[in-house]
Amino acid sequence: MESSFENSFIPITTFASGEGLAYRPDIYCFPIQIVNVCFIGDPKDQHGGWVLVDAGMPRSAKKIIKEAEERFDFAPKSIILTHGHFDHVGAVIELIEHWNVPVYAHKLELPYLTGKSDYPPADPTVHGGLISEMSPYFPHDGIDLDDRVRPLPEDGSVPGLPDWKYIHTPGHTPGHISLFRQDDGTLIAGDAFVTVKQESLYKVMTQEQEISGPPKYFTTDWVKAEKSVKKLAALNPYLAITGHGEPMFGEFLKANLELLTQKFKEIAVPEQGRYVSDKPH
Repeated sequence: MESSFENSFIPITTFASGEGLAYRPDIYCFPIQIVNVCFIGDPKDQHGGWVLVDAGMPRSAKKIIKEAEERFDFAPKSIILTHGHFDHVGAVIELIEHWNVPVYAHKLELPYLTGKSDYPPADPTVHGGLISEMSPYFPHDGIDLDDRVRPLPEDGSVPGLPDWKYIHTPGHTPGHISLFRQDDGTLIAGDAFVTVKQESLYKVMTQEQEISGPPKYFTTDWVKAEKSVKKLAALNPYLAITGHGEPMFGEFLKANLELLTQKFKEIAVPEQGRYVSDKPH
């Protein structure tokens, strides 16, 4: 296994970093610098086990392991990746080595997780704030997890999470997925949409809540991104945990998703940029 950025450090941190919170008995959101990871599983149910969704920033493995050990007396059954950008897989190699667990991702994301492809570079010309301007310095290399990463099943099921389904939500990346539990309307959206203006350093640091599309500087297909948001909104989720920003609930979430679907072009799509030649209509 190999990564070119697992020991790099991005000096951006929100006020919420390190302050995990359970939003349901079996849903724990743990912010690490500028990104959220999720622990899915009831700490009291060792038989049912738990699953880690995404693997945080580079050099965050010790923090994730410490938080997990405080919540669970047992290792996870697997790691599910919403996609392979550096802030969602930063610690994955160290976590695999520590827990010896399999990793699952959509088949279209596998080239970026097996050393075959790199992501397109970030686009600072989308503007929107200091993070956009800094984005060319963010790693966009793929990583090589070798045979430790496996494709998610074609039927939408999620290994280790029998009550959940994954939804293919491309746009931000080709194989981006979101996870949904119908029984209680819980959505883990990854970066299909986020609840903070991720391009703005001030808003990221303060976590000022604001519905937004996927992070502009790394999104390469805005037509598919819009379709993915509409697909998720149609699920009518009650709770949404996104890759960036604080979770949204209930009627507030419903109203914001309706706003985003109706005004996706105005809210989400940059006015300019190397990946916005085919704007959604």
